[in-house]
Amino acid sequence: MSYTADLPAAARRQLEAAQQLAENGHRHVAAYLFGLAAECALKAMAQNIPEARRDDVFYAHFPLLRTLLLDVLSGRRAQPLRRLIEPPDFMNEWAIGIRYAPTAEVRTKPVDRWAEQAARAVTSMDG
Repeated sequence: MSYTADLPAAARRQLEAAQQLAENGHRHVAAYLFGLAAECALKAMAQNIPEARRDDVFYAHFPLLRTLLLDVLSGRRAQPLRRLIEPPDFMNEWAIGIRYAPTAEVRTKPVDRWAEQAARAVTSMDG
């Protein structure tokens, strides 16, 4: 079964779920959802930028997603997204494979930073 993509709604939903999990002692599970929220928010923003409206961007995950966007973003319309992802620590150490990682390994990652960056991405998306 195929689903319709609604990236803004997905970003908000993932962020809200991640925040609730983190607040209730499940940071190791929230970590994965913070990354998904940030990815969905970036992809939603990229849909409004012609040079970033590409399949390789749509199907990419961090860290490749950030690299692809930095490579194609130029011009005035792209600057808010570019400024958001330019810092080298933006979602650094997050990768889609975190979903398979042992809990102890996830607990060593910068989940609080990911939470803040995901929230900032969703806020930027909502403009």
